[in-house]
Amino acid sequence: MKLNYKRTLLCGFAFFGITAFWQLYDNLISLMLKFDFGVSDALSGWIMSLDNIFALFLLPIFGALSDKTSTKIGKRMPYIIFGTLFAGTAFTLLPISADMKNLPLFMALLLCALIGMGTYRSPAVSLMPDITPKPLRSKANAIINLMGTIGGLVVLIAVSLLMKTQYYAVCPDGHKVLIDKATVESAVCDSCNETISVGEKNLGLIHDSYLPLFAITAGIMLICLAALLAFLRENRFVHEREKIEREYGISDDDGEENLGGSEKLRPEVKRSLIFLLLSVAFWYMAYNAVTTSFAKYVITIWGLKDGGFANCLMIAMAAAAVSYIPIGIISSKIGRKKMILIGCALLTAMFGVAFLFTEPHAAVNVVFALVGIAWAAINVNSYPMVVEMSKGSNIGKYTGLYYTFSMAAQVITPILSGYLLNVSYKTLFPYATIFAGVSFVTMLFVKHGDSKLPAKKSLLEHLDVED
Repeated sequence: MKLNYKRTLLCGFAFFGITAFWQLYDNLISLMLKFDFGVSDALSGWIMSLDNIFALFLLPIFGALSDKTSTKIGKRMPYIIFGTLFAGTAFTLLPISADMKNLPLFMALLLCALIGMGTYRSPAVSLMPDITPKPLRSKANAIINLMGTIGGLVVLIAVSLLMKTQYYAVCPDGHKVLIDKATVESAVCDSCNETISVGEKNLGLIHDSYLPLFAITAGIMLICLAALLAFLRENRFVHEREKIEREYGISDDDGEENLGGSEKLRPEVKRSLIFLLLSVAFWYMAYNAVTTSFAKYVITIWGLKDGGFANCLMIAMAAAAVSYIPIGIISSKIGRKKMILIGCALLTAMFGVAFLFTEPHAAVNVVFALVGIAWAAINVNSYPMVVEMSKGSNIGKYTGLYYTFSMAAQVITPILSGYLLNVSYKTLFPYATIFAGVSFVTMLFVKHGDSKLPAKKSLLEHLDVED
């Protein structure tokens, strides 16, 4: 049994566009709320959790709804088309509303973009297991994540090149005093000749319009949609996957996880699923806290300017990109659970080390490279472990279940970490370290979801090297 790399790469274009969207969303929306509209970190945490609140309801609904959809272009593609166009249009208009300082319009457009993403995320992610035989899904998921990582890297490169900023502090009389670094302790106001203390509460940011960055991201989403429309033959690819599974004796109705085709899981499998979903929630609480607030963290704690915050994230994503495929291959040898545990342990350690840095340092790059590798080890295997417990007829439902827990975590974590950030930005990495560690513990109780390749059907097949 071999993985069809060309088909998997094509399927990955859906994730390429999704990751490009969320990369810009996580990094710039929080900055816009803080510096363009003056929203507090606590309230910003609530707003940044809206995408996940919507996802809690929309992802399971549209995942299950797409399972029951049947069209000439497939059961997932109609949702991908609508969601991409709707979300991309609203997303492009967001920076215009920010330039106008129109918060109600900004929030309305933000909600439209989030609704659009919520309608097609589960269907898009379900494409991979739809067209990939069960034993090959970790490898396929590695490629899907690689495609998504490249999408995120493209956006981060654009941010690093195009984003220009200047810091200022506000004196008691309301005058803006330009400063070279966000971490300077004091500045003198030219207007009133007073010395003012510079801190998190009176720091401001001047920047060029973000419109080019949002337009580039929307353009990436449209290009990915065009590639899917031009080359993806969803119905045919699904039929071919089903044929391969029948040839190898892999049945959706008689697998280890289900009994006699029943939708109900055996008690021990259900217990594993619960602990796996809890682990998903905990590591997302750790990771999302960092990605959501990292731009603000490096500005206020490290004093980086322009698009400097993007560099650490680019290193993490580049490290993840080069490790996805090797991790997928290794996971097929040692098992998905072991690889996830390695990832959780590494993520916990690196977040703990990151807390020790109070200014930019070359060693930070090593730390974030290891964060990227850890996240790759987790991401390559977690989703396939969940859908391993599903049947072909309810992949969308289990995809929605996976995202329900990941999104629930991402509802809670911006709010909870936002309140802590209001106290001090130095709480960010201890917070992430704790939840990453908890995810390691809960993952120890997962006993199902690993998949072994089926036995070779002939002597000649033993001479073949699996892709």
